Amino acid sequence: MPELPEVETVRRGLAPVMEGRLLVRVIQRRPDLRWPLPERFAERLTGRRVLRLRRRSKYLLADLDGDETLIVHLGMSGRMLVEGALMGDFTHVAGRLPAHDHIVFEIEGGARVTFNDARRFGAMDLCATGALGAHRLLAGLGPEPLGNGFSPGYLAGRLAGRRTAIKAALLDQRTVAGLGNIYVSEALHRAGIAPQRLSGSLSAKRIAKLCGAIRETLADAIAAGGSTLRDFHHADGALGYFQHSFRVYGRAGQPCVAPGCGGTVARAVQSARSSFWCPACQR
Repeated sequence: MPELPEVETVRRGLAPVMEGRLLVRVIQRRPDLRWPLPERFAERLTGRRVLRLRRRSKYLLADLDGDETLIVHLGMSGRMLVEGALMGDFTHVAGRLPAHDHIVFEIEGGARVTFNDARRFGAMDLCATGALGAHRLLAGLGPEPLGNGFSPGYLAGRLAGRRTAIKAALLDQRTVAGLGNIYVSEALHRAGIAPQRLSGSLSAKRIAKLCGAIRETLADAIAAGGSTLRDFHHADGALGYFQHSFRVYGRAGQPCVAPGCGGTVARAVQSARSSFWCPACQR
């Protein structure tokens, strides 16, 4: 499932095409995605202007005139693909099946944005912009890890006294928004913290290092265009490349890349998810 860097990469790719432009026509080819689409979904979107594209956690938010916001979640395999005048005549995406083109946005100026989702675990909804904070998908989310609300002091307060493994605590979207299995594993390695370490046992110094590692990992991943493991593509069909910089994720049995470590990356299952770490340098 796309994590924060992948969704941010998609947002940046869509912004030049959609922001400030009218949705001239919206084509809805099925009544549902993961859940039923809102009533009169295409009708309510057609003729609206996209004022701003934002990201909250792993969700794309398109603020529309008329005080409504389109919420988009890519799910496991969802892609927002740009075609048409603004991107050249046609952008071909390998492996794309038109049968899975579920929603099509025809944009003022000649571009077309298509939501393609083979597994149909993605979702879309419409919400009054002023009520977004109470929406069932967004309510209760923690601060953005790249925002001012995420700090060593905040994280220390959230972790104090908890006997939850630090990896599980960071995957909890109420603690921090947008982190998933890949980037938690990578950040913990940069911080030198074992994923099984109890959250409440971390010192203030180690928490500060962890905060910095989370920010650095995400910033590096966004700069690389995210990670492509199976289905993720940019809005223009290109692939992300951060997977080539993984330190531990997916590298079980390989040498640790930390300078002077000499350890071997291990794999274990935590809460039904694979954890990758180096027992020699993560404590």
